[in-house]
Amino acid sequence: MAERIVVGMSGGVDSSVAAALLVEQGYDVVGVTMRVWPWREPGEPERRFGVCCGTQAVDDARRVARRLGIPYYVLDMEAEFERAVVGRFVDEYRAGRTPVPCVACNSDLKFGSLLARARAWDAVAVATGHYARVARDATTGRWLLLRAVDARKDQTDFLWPLDQAQLAGARFPVGALTKAEVRAHARRLGLVTADKPESQEICFVPDDDYRGFLRRRDAAVFRPGPIVDREGRELGRHEGVAGYTIGQRRGLGLAAGRALYVVDLDGARDAVVVGEVEALARARLLARPANFIACAPPAEPLRVEAKIRHTQTPAPATVRALEAGGAEIVFDEPQRAVAPGQSVVFYRGAVVIGGGVIAGPERLTPGVVA
Repeated sequence: MAERIVVGMSGGVDSSVAAALLVEQGYDVVGVTMRVWPWREPGEPERRFGVCCGTQAVDDARRVARRLGIPYYVLDMEAEFERAVVGRFVDEYRAGRTPVPCVACNSDLKFGSLLARARAWDAVAVATGHYARVARDATTGRWLLLRAVDARKDQTDFLWPLDQAQLAGARFPVGALTKAEVRAHARRLGLVTADKPESQEICFVPDDDYRGFLRRRDAAVFRPGPIVDREGRELGRHEGVAGYTIGQRRGLGLAAGRALYVVDLDGARDAVVVGEVEALARARLLARPANFIACAPPAEPLRVEAKIRHTQTPAPATVRALEAGGAEIVFDEPQRAVAPGQSVVFYRGAVVIGGGVIAGPERLTPGVVA
């Protein structure tokens, strides 16, 4: 009997081809879409939930499943999504941090509750359309997370929290293909999603307007407070730290006579801290929590390449495991605009060593290795 794999189908070309490849490989494939939005939404639900979570996505996924001859289901995961992703998203902005909601969705939903359901259906794994790869280290027996063949599409920085059990149950069929190859495969099969545009937005934030979403969700997130320099002198006022990002220059409303940038967001004091461009550079950061994938937390400092944003090329650094599940990362060269709440991910070549959430409580000295 063929092994069963549940494929999370978002209605896009990547997950469609992931399902198609598994069918071609002889697996017993079941397609599912996680419904994370309300069925009854006034007006236009697409405008609230974006192209990858709207009703059109379900229709496209269902048509692909029909084309492939596989069963297809829509799972009600609204409450779980609300708790694990949306609520956390709002709380992070309230605290002055900048979250990456896709990270929580992958670890808590796709390879959390969905994987648990899949195993209850006698499936061996959950597959998605992520550009990443999984392999087993023959020497250590550990499951490894590897960067995708298409470096421009690599999404391993959204998957770093996955533990060994989750990686054992994860499949990324398109990770060995380029985006062009994925689209070509979809066209050959006549899939309706073959030329569907990609969505770059947060799926539950319409028009990529996160500030508007936060105001509608909980206006109390925007609490007025001071704009201060690094010495604590008040230079102006703001309407809420959630409206600012590290590295921001425009829209500060200051007449300081010099260029100032947001260098820190202090949610505890509702303060936006500004400084010169030099203050944006930091060589050292802390990550809490941190997850080591390719190895146990190392007893000695480990040389890696690390990055602090999705589009960044990994830079030489040293990572050191800390007590209580944290990590310290020291870059050879200071990095600009380190934003608490974002991910730091460390690599050795194609292998993801691990990653973590950039911590915010420590007020680090800019550009100085502590």
